[in-house]
Amino acid sequence: MKNKKDQEKDGEKVIAVSRAISLLESFQPDDEYLSLLQLSTRSQLHKSTVLRIARTLAHHRYLVQREDGAWRLGPAAGWLGARYRSSFDVSAAVEPVLQELSALSSESSTFFVQEGEARICLYRVEGPQAIRFHISVGQVLPLDKGSPGKVILAFSGKPGRQYDVIRRSGYYISIGERDQDVASISAPVYGVNWKLLGAISISGPSSRLSRFILKGYAETLIAKANRLSLALGGKHKGLSAGAQRTTWHP
Repeated sequence: MKNKKDQEKDGEKVIAVSRAISLLESFQPDDEYLSLLQLSTRSQLHKSTVLRIARTLAHHRYLVQREDGAWRLGPAAGWLGARYRSSFDVSAAVEPVLQELSALSSESSTFFVQEGEARICLYRVEGPQAIRFHISVGQVLPLDKGSPGKVILAFSGKPGRQYDVIRRSGYYISIGERDQDVASISAPVYGVNWKLLGAISISGPSSRLSRFILKGYAETLIAKANRLSLALGGKHKGLSAGAQRTTWHP
């Protein structure tokens, strides 16, 4: 049983670790070096605290200091990233979410990513209904027709009134756009630093999926998309009151 003094020391260690992590997370993909002031501003830590933590991280090769005092990520940070990429299985994060969506809706669910000027089906879980439309993993479809493609375009920053509406809503419903017999609803999925990865969708025959029915899936779909984004490396941003909405990150 730890005494009060030991517990206080443990608490201080946890705070120190949190501060070190916040310092490392201050670096964005385009940052080569950051000054002490930039690190202090981004981490919201006092400059003396930043300097103390940075020197400790440099000792363990997680940071490297330039002659002018600026800092960059060190080789140990790169090693951790490489270990993460080599051990991470995207399907282990995506497929359970698709299975949950199909179980909820009794329809098929799919994860699409952009491939040039098209979209490609990367993962798919078929719904239990006897009547359904079929898409194969690896199948290439138009990017400008259907809810998954429109969502990818919207959250990639494509200008236009329709895409502005999609960005505000956090989802898009299409009925008969790519195929007159197909209806779907889609929401965006992000990865590290809110880089757009693709879109997840619920889809089925338009004779069975009205706009009203699809809209009823919107809140759950967005919540699942946000959860998947967190699993794939994104960080939670504040969601709007009421219906949870995926926020627009340029």
